[in-house]
Order: sequence, then C-alpha cells, then structure tokens
Amino acid sequence: MLQSINRILNSIMAFFIPACLVIGFFLTDQLLWMSGLIPWVFAFMTFSGSLNSSFSSFKGIVKHPGPIIITLVSLHIIMPLFAYGVGQLFYPDDQYTVTGIVLAMTIPAGITSFVWVVIYHGNRTLTLAIILISSLLSPFIVPFNLEVLVGESVHIDSLQIMKGLFWMVVFPSLAGMLFNSFTKKEVILRLDEILTPITKFGLGFVVMLNGAVIAPYIKETISGRLLLVGITVFGIALSGYVLSYVVAKITGQNKESIVSMTFSGGMRNISAGAVLATTYFPPSAAVPVVLGMLFQQLSATLFGKILNKRLHLLGE
Repeated sequence: MLQSINRILNSIMAFFIPACLVIGFFLTDQLLWMSGLIPWVFAFMTFSGSLNSSFSSFKGIVKHPGPIIITLVSLHIIMPLFAYGVGQLFYPDDQYTVTGIVLAMTIPAGITSFVWVVIYHGNRTLTLAIILISSLLSPFIVPFNLEVLVGESVHIDSLQIMKGLFWMVVFPSLAGMLFNSFTKKEVILRLDEILTPITKFGLGFVVMLNGAVIAPYIKETISGRLLLVGITVFGIALSGYVLSYVVAKITGQNKESIVSMTFSGGMRNISAGAVLATTYFPPSAAVPVVLGMLFQQLSATLFGKILNKRLHLLGE
C-alpha cells in the first residue's frame, strides 16, 4: 500500500506541491499558527533522507569535492552576478528591488532541496554536504556579496543561523547516519519504504505553511509591478536549475550527482532570506525574496519533471 501511495505521489508531484502552496496562500489565518512546526518537519525529513547515507559515503564525498566546489561556485558567485545583471537591466532606477533580487540569489542552499533529491533518487550525502557547507559559509558570503554588488552593509545573526542549521540538518543527519551504521540493511530498506511517502507529505505541509507565511506580504503589494518582479524572479530561479544541470552534465557527473547538483544549485534557504529582507530592508527589497519563496517550489516541480524525462529517475 505504501509503495502504491508513493507511486501516486510521484505521478502527481507537479500538481500536489503547487496545490499545497495555493491552499496555504488562501488559508493564512487557519494555518499560520502552525508555522512553528516547520523546523520540526524539516528535521524529520532530513533524518528520513539520511537513513540511506553512511559515514563512509560522507567521507568519500569529502575526498572528491569537485561536485561540491562546482555547486558552491554556481550558488554563491555565478548566480548572484547573474541576478545583479538582470536586476540592473530591468530595474536600473530601483536599487532596493535589485538588492532583493541579489539577496534572493546569494543566500545559502535550501534545506528543501534535500527532500527533492530524495524524491528523484539523487546523491543524498552530496546534497547534505552542499547544504552544510553553503550554510556555514553564508554568514561571510551574504554580507560580502551585498556589499560588493549593491553596496549594502548587513549584519547577519550567525549564531541563530548555526542553531537552526544544527537542529534542522546536522543533528538529524548524524542521527540518520548513526542509525544506518548500527541497523541491518533490510530494516533500513523497510523503514525507507515507510518514511518516503510520509516525507513527501511533509514537503507538501512545509510548502503549505510557507504559502501561509508569505501571503500577507504578497497581498499587501499586489500591483502590475509585482507581476513584473515575479516574472523576473521566476526566470532567475529557473536559470539556477538550468545552470546547475548543464554544469553537472558538462563535468561528467553521474545521474545521482546531476540530480543533487541541480536541486542544490537551484534552491535557496528563502526562509532565512525573507527574515533578512524584512529585518534590514524596506518592503520593496523584501518582495523579490518573498516571491522567491513562492516560485522556487514551482521551479523545483517543473524541473523535477524535466529531470525525470531526461534521466528516467522514477521509472515511469
């Protein structure tokens, strides 16, 4: 039954995730009180995905860091520069919108990318390594990129970022790998069958709650300009996936690494970016980041279908 549910979810992810986003957007008042559950659900999803990873596989990834370095360069150098160029091209007289677009593309890799990698059978250990290193570097990279590209000085609460990272990624990852080390393979496989569909429901739940969180910002700024900024952000978000996929293919990565590099390079920790934008900048700078939260799940859904068609990941 669980395998049947999992197959059904695989076939409807392109509709399931956007539907969850729309539900969250329109049921803000009913769902917003549950937003505190997001870190816990993230931790569960990370633990579930880490069950098939081991310390030896993690060691192997670190010994061959090429895919990690390539993805980090794309995440923190190429995409911020590209975002800055696009921002200057379309909004030369609106520095705050340019700042928001750059911020949306300079924040660290998104934790949600790990769940998409699990769904499409990518390299889980590689994805965890990219998320961890990108997040650890973010207190230095984000202020540097903003200062160099848009001349904005921002102080980031590094301790808070590290705390969130530890409980949502580091601790559940270590717990999952420890469980893998001391448990029979048959038990791991059986547990993976049980948790995989639950993880996908967890992703839908997180997307729905994120929809509830961003709805007030979107509703307050509805205008023709919002639509233009939305199209710009969506285009840049898709570019991140395309760039990561092309670079992974060109550098001769295997199928699992291509999936990991594509989602890790395309998704951002938009929740952290939204906090930074709303804390340190006026609404016009926060809007691109909030729209990024809206569009990156839609982009992941779209690109997941493209990857599945090209790489035959789900056997459909």
